[in-house]
Amino acid sequence: MSYNNILSSTQNGITTITINRPSKLNALNKETIQELHEGFKAANKDKNTKVIIVTGSGEKAFVAGADISEFANFSVDNGGKLAAKGQELLFDFVENLETPVIAAVMVLRLVAD
Repeated sequence: MSYNNILSSTQNGITTITINRPSKLNALNKETIQELHEGFKAANKDKNTKVIIVTGSGEKAFVAGADISEFANFSVDNGGKLAAKGQELLFDFVENLETPVIAAVMVLRLVAD
């Protein structure tokens, strides 16, 4: 399957899903959430996948959170509905997968001389 905002690859029983929106600090918009849902679903169905690793591209953020530009003009009610849909499609879905999921977050520590 082809995606616009994520990359997915499988090797040696490990499926790696990378959120690939570094210019937006990998912020989650509706399209990215849907693609993540589909990517996790496909990896979970793949009998060769023993574990799923999710990570973010770029050097600044794993995931900055919600892409607020997408719902900046929403009413409170519409914003709540969008958040609930994202919760269901992504976070609740991942929580209930049969395949273990690991978040790979790189932390850089700068040391001054």
